[in-house]
Amino acid sequence: MDPIEEAALLDALQRWVDKEVRPVVMRHDHGDIWPAELVAQMAEMGLFGATIGQEYGGLGLPATTYAKIIAMMSSYWMALTGIMNSHLIMAAAVERFGTEAQKAQWLPKFASGEIRGGLALTEPNAGTDLQAIRTVAVRDGDSYVINGTKTWISNGIQGSCFALLVKTDPKADPRYKGMSLMIAPKGPGFGVGKKFDKLGYKAIDSAELVFEDYRIPADNLIGGVEGQGFFQATGGLELGRINVAARGVGLADGALRLATEYAQIRETMGKPIAQHQAIQLKLGEMVTRARAARLLTLDAAEAYDRGERCDMEAGMAKFFASEAAVKNADEGMRIFGGYAYSKEYEIERFYRDAMLMCIGEGTNEMQRMIIAKQWVKRNPA
Repeated sequence: MDPIEEAALLDALQRWVDKEVRPVVMRHDHGDIWPAELVAQMAEMGLFGATIGQEYGGLGLPATTYAKIIAMMSSYWMALTGIMNSHLIMAAAVERFGTEAQKAQWLPKFASGEIRGGLALTEPNAGTDLQAIRTVAVRDGDSYVINGTKTWISNGIQGSCFALLVKTDPKADPRYKGMSLMIAPKGPGFGVGKKFDKLGYKAIDSAELVFEDYRIPADNLIGGVEGQGFFQATGGLELGRINVAARGVGLADGALRLATEYAQIRETMGKPIAQHQAIQLKLGEMVTRARAARLLTLDAAEAYDRGERCDMEAGMAKFFASEAAVKNADEGMRIFGGYAYSKEYEIERFYRDAMLMCIGEGTNEMQRMIIAKQWVKRNPA
């Protein structure tokens, strides 16, 4: 994207965040209230089509620009970026792997925000090990009949359509060969279970999805060929992990911003605490950590934009940036001292939100394994 255009876009979004988002964050977060008005404004701005190709009505943004948008928004409130991210991973699966008919039917509605949704992979007994899913789709003429349960699905209540990972051949060996990805709009047989009451990441709904004899057209099989779902789903996780890394960057930046402001206002022993060496040591580490996280994330996004395999780069960015978010939020709490425990101050939200980034889109333990395996593979003895 042209640097001038990118700067103008980021500036416009910053003004929107300052005017519309920041005044209402605490009310929505503390009350766990779905931000309907903000979501409508995001649709008007085209954010639900951020990475969708312009030929389908999207903005067609490169991953580098998208990562900068996510980082900026997350530095004030992370939940909004989750509403976008799950939706765009669903769209990316259709755009990258769908048939031409599927792209023409679904992508314009995804881009406009007319249809919003997410990615339905996780099950009660299948998180990191996706091949252990039990949701089954049985072919019945021109339809598939689906039964099973998904859990921890972002946008589960407010979303209307999901990229749904199922088993079309439960006996396949290896297991991944029996997995398929479906475009699953809500309808008869598609139920929504309980909404989870979470420590952080408030206002965005995370819920169970329950399928009981849920029937969809066979044409909703992404790509039109069974057995491709595992690779279609995990391929989308590269963009998802870049998004999570960008969220980590935003959280690390936001915690740093709040801590820096407070350290220059709060005084002890006759001077601002920013002048005390103990606080300076913390701030010095925080700003370095946030900068390193940003550079790793942009490195992964650039590889993604070049069309290169980037699971190692995305894994490194996701791992480091999420840990940077946790550490900066923790240090921010320490700089705020006793006031950090008051909900009148925003730093506590960053502390609650940050840990999710170490778990979501593949745990950081799994990221380190992916990084190591890819590193060894790229550097044979």
